[in-house]
Amino acid sequence: MNLKEKLSDKVFKMVGDVADNISRPCYVVGGYVRDLIIERHSKDIDFVTVGSGIELAEAVASRLGPKAHVAVYRNYGTAQLHCGNLELEFVGARKESYRRDSRNPIVEDGTLEEDLSRRDFTINALAISVNADSYGELIDMFGGMADIEKRLIRTPLDPDITFSDDPLRMMRAIRFATQLGFNIYPETLRAITRNAHRIEIITAERIKDELSKIMRSPKPSIGWELLHITGLLKYILPELEALRGVEVVNGRGHKDNFYHTLTVLDTVAASSDKEWLRWAALFHDIAKPVTKRYDAQNGWSFHNHNFVGAKMIPRIFSRMRLPLGAEMRYVQKLVELHMRPIALVEDEVTDSAVRRLINYAEEDLNDLMTLARADITSKNEAKKQRYLDNFDLVERKFDDIRAKDFERNRKNPIDGNEIMHIFGLHQSPLVGYFAKNLKQAIKDCEIEDTREASLEYLYKLAREKGVEVVNPPADNDDTDNGDIQKN
Repeated sequence: MNLKEKLSDKVFKMVGDVADNISRPCYVVGGYVRDLIIERHSKDIDFVTVGSGIELAEAVASRLGPKAHVAVYRNYGTAQLHCGNLELEFVGARKESYRRDSRNPIVEDGTLEEDLSRRDFTINALAISVNADSYGELIDMFGGMADIEKRLIRTPLDPDITFSDDPLRMMRAIRFATQLGFNIYPETLRAITRNAHRIEIITAERIKDELSKIMRSPKPSIGWELLHITGLLKYILPELEALRGVEVVNGRGHKDNFYHTLTVLDTVAASSDKEWLRWAALFHDIAKPVTKRYDAQNGWSFHNHNFVGAKMIPRIFSRMRLPLGAEMRYVQKLVELHMRPIALVEDEVTDSAVRRLINYAEEDLNDLMTLARADITSKNEAKKQRYLDNFDLVERKFDDIRAKDFERNRKNPIDGNEIMHIFGLHQSPLVGYFAKNLKQAIKDCEIEDTREASLEYLYKLAREKGVEVVNPPADNDDTDNGDIQKN
């Protein structure tokens, strides 16, 4: 592999030239090198020098001129600067040691080998020289290139020490395996299992960041299954772990809801890159363990698991440090509504039922249908196709109902002026109350959108408010009017 050609961007030659001028060896290291080799896009570049990384960063910034801004983090011995759309980070080679009760290392100056050995995985322990006399030369002290070719995630040193020192690396191993489609080396995987309990010293925020990257991967189920296999899942999301397994009573069992959930998640991910829709897929059956019941006549049931699941979401989001605003409410809504489309196709698909679903889901209707389609995981292909065909019918109904409702919602069957005339009112909040409630009753399918039904509804509101009909419409002289006037 010709790394000189791959390392063609002028920024590398410029950094190398500055390093040569101050007599410093300098290397591109870590994820950028890995991504360069596997031809994966990366814009963040890490440089290591033997000596002060801050001093090198300031020299590079001086070369770039006033347009370069350096952010210095002296406590960590690092500096960052932006160059166009690239972010460059400079650090001096270092070695680290850890206390068992903390993931914060004790950092000391070190050699390049010591620096690379402290990296999490061999595929991230590669370096490329940018100095003129060795430009493009690959430094691979731990077999990183071979592991890239074998598509393996493996630690440079003893994995028990690596994961005990910094337990977040267990999450990173699973995240890289998910993102890259690599396998975790068997001994590395066993070490994660042995050290899984150490994840408890990692903050929820750091874990959340890794989980978000797993969820944005092409096939997120890889990560969640690895979290289960290694024993990490019970510490991170015990509610999901509780979905696993099949209980059998009198020869009757239910499906494994954990693996069903992962299938739904991957199906959603294959059709949408919306992260929060993927979280909704992960959580859609989260309440099945707490709602599971067995009945000798009907077998297993999970009644109201959608409603119970929606109520569980705020607590889970808070504990996992997931956002508690619009994203949480969106996931809650989809978890609560995910059974509605399938219930709709099991019954007669009426206009009123479709309209209610449209009104509940609002702008998230298409995402709800994506989740509902993914939720059909039956191995009975004929049954599965029947449901999907019915979903097609429902979605055609959506279009029909929206077209009808567009016309209907342009104007109430009875407007504010006629309300004032019928009840002898002047412009007032009471007129607005009648008009607003009439419109909402039609929208919520409480009444038909006809003039007759609207008058009957208004008379009902009038009785509740103690308002008399003063000018009953000539085309609706019924007993209900008279009753109102008598009262």
